Amino acid sequence: MKTRVHHATLFALYQLSIVVGILMMPLAMATRQAGYTLPIHRLIETVGEAYDDVNQE
Repeated sequence: MKTRVHHATLFALYQLSIVVGILMMPLAMATRQAGYTLPIHRLIETVGEAYDDVNQE
């Protein structure tokens, strides 16, 4: 059984990953023009899926 602390931690981690993604946007756009893509979307998707799994229980 998941605790409230676990749920709150996943929520905070999910929100933090979204903020990091937003802050990294200019760098991601610059690196994409140089031919490299930063994998920030994978971080957000992974944490988002974990948070959704906790919410469905």
